[in-house]
Parts: sequence; C-alpha cells; structure tokens
Amino acid sequence: MPQLRKDPVTGRWIIVETEKPLGKEALKSHPHEKSSKTCPFCPGNESMTPPEIASYPAKGAAKDRGPWQVRVVPNKFPALRIEESTEKAAIGIYDKVGGFGAHEVIVENPGHGTEISDASAEEVELLLRVYRDRCLDLQKDRRFKYILIFKNYGAAAGASLEHPHSQLIALPVVPSRVQGEVKGSAEHFAYTDRCIFCDMLDQEYRSRKLTVFDGGDFLAMAPFASRLPFETWILPKSHESSYSLVSDDRLKSLAVTVKTTFLKIKKALNDPPFNFMIHTLPPHVKEEHSFHWHLEIIPHLTEVSGFELGTGFYLNVTPPELAAETLRNEPV
Repeated sequence: MPQLRKDPVTGRWIIVETEKPLGKEALKSHPHEKSSKTCPFCPGNESMTPPEIASYPAKGAAKDRGPWQVRVVPNKFPALRIEESTEKAAIGIYDKVGGFGAHEVIVENPGHGTEISDASAEEVELLLRVYRDRCLDLQKDRRFKYILIFKNYGAAAGASLEHPHSQLIALPVVPSRVQGEVKGSAEHFAYTDRCIFCDMLDQEYRSRKLTVFDGGDFLAMAPFASRLPFETWILPKSHESSYSLVSDDRLKSLAVTVKTTFLKIKKALNDPPFNFMIHTLPPHVKEEHSFHWHLEIIPHLTEVSGFELGTGFYLNVTPPELAAETLRNEPV
C-alpha cells in the first residue's frame, strides 16, 4: 500500500509508492543532445564571457587543457544585479523590492565534457573550495541574506550550455524553502536540544537502509521522505551549520563523497539530467546549533504534475530504500 511520509525537518508530507514501486529500468531517460555552437566556457574563448571574478590555475597534466582549472565569471544574463536598489516599496497590498543580488557562473573544468563524476578527486576538491571561497567573499556584504550554490545538468534540468558549470545567486532575502528548513530544525532543537539532521544521521548509522555511500567525514543517503525518485543528500557527519565552515582537510573527504555519489547516479540511471543545490545556514543568523548544511541531488526521472503543484505533496514512485540500495550496490 502507498505510504504517507512526513519530512522530519519541514513537516512536508510525501506519498511513497510501496505496492508497485518503479525501479531504475522503468524510469525515463532523457538523451543529452550535443551542440555544434562555439562554447564560451572552453579555454581560448574567455573573451566570450564577462571579465572573470576569479581564476584558479591548472596544475600538472591539466595545464595541457588550458591555463586555468576553475573560472568564475558574472552571469551574462543575470537573474539579479548588484547595481539594483534594495529599497522596498508597496503597491497596495503587494510588496516589491529592486532586483538586487549577484549571479555568478562557476566554470568547473576546462574539459568540455568533464563533469564532476568524470573529474579527478583533486579537481572536485578544488571546485568545492571555489564554492566555499565565493560564499566567504560574498557574505561579507550584509545586504546578502542568502547565497545559493546550484547546478543544472542537462536541458531537462534547465541547463542552457553543455560545458560543466555551476551557478551562484546571492539574494537579498532568504528563500522560503530554506526558511522552512531553518524553522523546522530550530523547532526540533528547542524541543529536544538536538539537531534534527544529526538525529537522522544517528538513526541511519543503526539501520543503514538509506545509505548510498559512506565517505568517512560525510554520508550520502536517500532522505526518508524523498520528494522524487533517487533524491540523494550528502551531509557532514559532524554537526556543521554552514558550508563556509568546511575545512581544507575535510574538503578532500567531501570531494571523494561527491564524486563517488555522482558517478553512482550516472552509471545506475544512464547519466540522467539532475539539479543539485547546497542548503546552508543563512549568514548573520543565530541557528548554528540547530541547522546542518547539506547538498541535495535531484535526478530528473519523472514529471511534476498538477497534483504536486496543487497540493505541495510530492508523489515518489520509487521508495528511497530501493533507490538507496540500487545506488549503494552500483560499482564505481
């Protein structure tokens, strides 16, 4: 019979199909179409992007592919702009604010087809360090209330360019989804004096039913109330509220966990489109004892329908226990 499952962080309810679950073979695969257009992110085409914000040099054999390993540039078509006003205004009962913010593109690799799953652990470690560096730099501006790192892979997931890249958007407000996580975790902490994410990890250490990969300092697991098939989270095992706090030593362990998890997803699900995002504690807030940063990966294997849009309930046709077992057993 189907199950209703409650997300322990946000209180959101999920419907999980347990009677006739769909395995990986029954889920959609979206072919990746190759473009013949000149790529603005490939080495030698740097003039096709706005002037770079930061560049990290290539080392060793990687120098053969270009002078840089990771490059950060402003988005050519930004969702928000740094020069816009932060002034609030009202239109009757409606509120508005200027389109202030920052929108950056992080070119992950000089290799046109070298995704995170294909890169070396050292290359992934550098990319994760760049994420941290940009967060540390932007959070100095107290006008930014939240900084989101995210990636769209594949046209079905919203990617407009093939070359491996991530994005960063700094916002003048905290997104409602993050607010929901911060609020829910704070309420759990107020009641139990414990972090809800740490409690989830502690339960998983005993059951091991949702584990995808154990990377030492980090755990990849399927959330108990996964919204969509094969949703996977990566969490630090020790309590840590902000991604900006990850140390250099632990970035190495995180890189192995991230690379391995993405490789398992790629192999098990035939290289699906996906989105990932890092949910971290908003800067300048005080819930560091209750919130636990995490990276969320959501493959695009099914379509969101009117039911999800109309109710806020997600219908997951693949139980997270089955998804975790499939990915856990996928050799890499």
